[in-house]
Amino acid sequence: MIFAAPAPLGQAELAARLPPGTDVPAILAEIARAYAARGITLVRTAGGYAFRTAPDLAPALRGAAPEPRKLSRAALETLAIVAYHQPVTRAEIEEIRGVTTSKGSLDLLLETGWVRLRGRRRTPGRPVTYGTTPAFLEHFGLDAVSDLPGLDELKGLGLIEGRLPAGFRVPQPGDGGEADEDPLSPGDTGTE
Repeated sequence: MIFAAPAPLGQAELAARLPPGTDVPAILAEIARAYAARGITLVRTAGGYAFRTAPDLAPALRGAAPEPRKLSRAALETLAIVAYHQPVTRAEIEEIRGVTTSKGSLDLLLETGWVRLRGRRRTPGRPVTYGTTPAFLEHFGLDAVSDLPGLDELKGLGLIEGRLPAGFRVPQPGDGGEADEDPLSPGDTGTE
């Protein structure tokens, strides 16, 4: 099932296809052990399980894969804001970035499938909220949004250097549904 699945499969999906009473975690652990020394490994990603090329072989095989589209700095900043602050509106993205966010940046992120329209705020104007997708988690090798690095990890990687402004913090990433957000209704494209 895992080999044939187009996306990572969760334990509940696997259990639904196996005989009742099957110990799915034990089976997954056994599969992971059996494939640990092979060219592919069983990994937990985007809330499910999938086979991926073994890390030691990935550089040799990467040449055949199409080169992913490069994101502009604005699109990368927007993606980071969406990931750490979701659900977030366009106005909130602009406030955090300190500049106007072009429609192209969000369109590109929606096109890549890393960002999705989540819902609408329960505030005047009912602005659309954005959040990340399972494709985002899968691409970046994350099991959940909470696996994004925190401030200490970002400093350790050298991504944040120098003196930080007083009160600067990296939000604790979460995928939390907010009390002031309604899900999009069917047919709502977020353009109204």
